[in-house]
Amino acid sequence: MAAGFHRRVIWRRVVAAILLGAAMTQPVQSETRVKVTGFDQLDGWANDDHAAALATFRNTCQDLNEPDWRALCAFAAQNPEPRTFFELLFRPVLIEDGNDGLFTGYFEPELDGSRTPTPRFRYPVYAMPPEARVTRPWLSRRDILDGEILSGRGLEIAWVDDPVELFFLQIQGSGRIRLPDGTFLRVGYEGSNGQDYRSIGAELVRRGTYDAHQVSADVIKNWVRRNPDDGRELLYHNPSYVFFREVSEVPADRGPLGAMNRSITTMRSIAVDPSFVPLGAPVWIEKDGEKPLRRLMIAQDTGSAIKGAQRADVFFGTGDAAGRAAGRLRDPGRMYVLLPIQRAYALLPESAI
Repeated sequence: MAAGFHRRVIWRRVVAAILLGAAMTQPVQSETRVKVTGFDQLDGWANDDHAAALATFRNTCQDLNEPDWRALCAFAAQNPEPRTFFELLFRPVLIEDGNDGLFTGYFEPELDGSRTPTPRFRYPVYAMPPEARVTRPWLSRRDILDGEILSGRGLEIAWVDDPVELFFLQIQGSGRIRLPDGTFLRVGYEGSNGQDYRSIGAELVRRGTYDAHQVSADVIKNWVRRNPDDGRELLYHNPSYVFFREVSEVPADRGPLGAMNRSITTMRSIAVDPSFVPLGAPVWIEKDGEKPLRRLMIAQDTGSAIKGAQRADVFFGTGDAAGRAAGRLRDPGRMYVLLPIQRAYALLPESAI
């Protein structure tokens, strides 16, 4: 009895802290539609592993600074009953911007490489040059790779053996490089040249080379390798160029660093558009398609191609198997952002309250 009473007191204190200390969220733009709903409206909610979601949430919760989030995180650290934690302190919010929901997948690639150039390892993985931080946009992919502007400046982190895999490493934003002695060097996103991202898969569809349902990362890679000259030009169709930093302090058995500078979790972390979804927030996804997925994810990453209120990239893990699974994912659906109660209702227009 005493333990139950103590728990109820804690819950009340947490709720009070949230309601009294929450920073008001500004209403979203008028063209964006917002609906606050209940957990009973989430398809499959009761069947998920809420404990796994809470563990992933705690991994980045410590970095959330607003008063309402801090109150939530303080209670999350006390190991509450996971499903009750989310249901009592959050409200699901459906945010729509007029575009259909789309879920894709991403993964952490593994490339073969070396810290020094060799006849085999001759394609450099670059750190970001200072001028690329100042001039926006900076040089295009073609200008960078066809010129000598980065050569001999000590910006090379490593050299890899496959320019196509390096291109896809840039799309993923992070990866591991397997060195000749069997150890790994992990690299993460440092920045880009500021050029707009263009999909080379969409370009192959536009040209009539493939139908949309045929395009995957493996299909694109194989086409580029079969057509080296045209393939090089196809890669140049995407002018965006990504620079990296070494993050090998992350243990090999943990996920790569996401946008919150914390390791992300396989099948629990997603990349989102932070102009609609705050980083660190739980997100309930209802992905349809051949293999439907109903799961509570945590928004812990971003991506240059992830734009929109109903757009998310699911992290599948590290290595080739994860890459194949991620490359097959391109499904419709919808997602709900779980926000602290007062923050959720503050998004509604006055006429809806």
